[in-house]
Amino acid sequence: MKYTALTILSLIVILRLPAGAVDTMKVLMLAGPYDNLPSEDAVSIDSLNGKVFINGRFYSGRLRIMKDDNGLYVINHLPFERYVEGVVASELGEGWELEALKAQAVISRTYAMFHRNLNARKDFHLTSSVLHQLYKGPNRDPRIAYAVKATEGEILTYRDLPIKAFFHATCVGKTEIPEEVWSESLPYLKSVDCNTKNAPYSAWQRRFSLAEIARRLGISGLKDMKISSYTATGRVGTLRLISRGPGPARNIRAAEFRKLLGFGKLPSTRFSLSKRGGNMIFTGSGYGHGVGLSQWGAFAMAKDGKNYREILMHYYPGAELTNNRRMYSRAASP
Repeated sequence: MKYTALTILSLIVILRLPAGAVDTMKVLMLAGPYDNLPSEDAVSIDSLNGKVFINGRFYSGRLRIMKDDNGLYVINHLPFERYVEGVVASELGEGWELEALKAQAVISRTYAMFHRNLNARKDFHLTSSVLHQLYKGPNRDPRIAYAVKATEGEILTYRDLPIKAFFHATCVGKTEIPEEVWSESLPYLKSVDCNTKNAPYSAWQRRFSLAEIARRLGISGLKDMKISSYTATGRVGTLRLISRGPGPARNIRAAEFRKLLGFGKLPSTRFSLSKRGGNMIFTGSGYGHGVGLSQWGAFAMAKDGKNYREILMHYYPGAELTNNRRMYSRAASP
């Protein structure tokens, strides 16, 4: 997270740090996916060990403070499996089916390993926000600790390398293919049944004024919007933005539109669109990009008696479940 001179006063630090552990994750603490990242000119100004209080939560471990012209940043170094526990607790929380917790443990471990290998030479491996996967601090739930321990060392691989284990909260119908979101084809991420039952965001509606949409997109004179294409899974592929005055309409990919509008403001790209006065009404279903495992789909599958291996093989067809500690030091696939 970026800090000003004022907010750095909220850091509560205990003890100076000796040398760090080898098997660690380096997590840049962000409040949200739109926070600034450290620039190439960022320099380390301190290294501490203990606890830090950020955004109303305590975090512990090795803490590296960095600075550039935009402010201060905190990078949390912590043991790999403890990080995985914290992610599962942050992503799912209490009350989830045990097999769904195990499935989340495997994909969060895989996701972390992929990014740790990819960014091994950088100051941090990934962030604590939905830009990557949520990390809100240490886990307190013994069931989550058990799920992580029961799957210790297990990751999903393709051709002996960790996969890009994308996941999302919930979807309706079919999962999305990565080509539609990031223009990237991955052989182990195909469109499969969501398997969602009675989940939050199975149906939702959002209203935005045309003025607000124009402001968030950085355009002027927006007078209407139309859906111009759909993906094979029924989500919106592209939108046509119609402005006042001369000139052709502008097209924008729905995934980019959702990012600019705000991930939390527009839950997914599966929606219909209508105009009422100066407002656009989005009526849709699902939450997230729709690629990979659906967390609420995994919950439903676990509740129906499926184990975590069956859940993982459903959402990542073609991937292999591997238990090999040597994978921690392997380079990630592109």
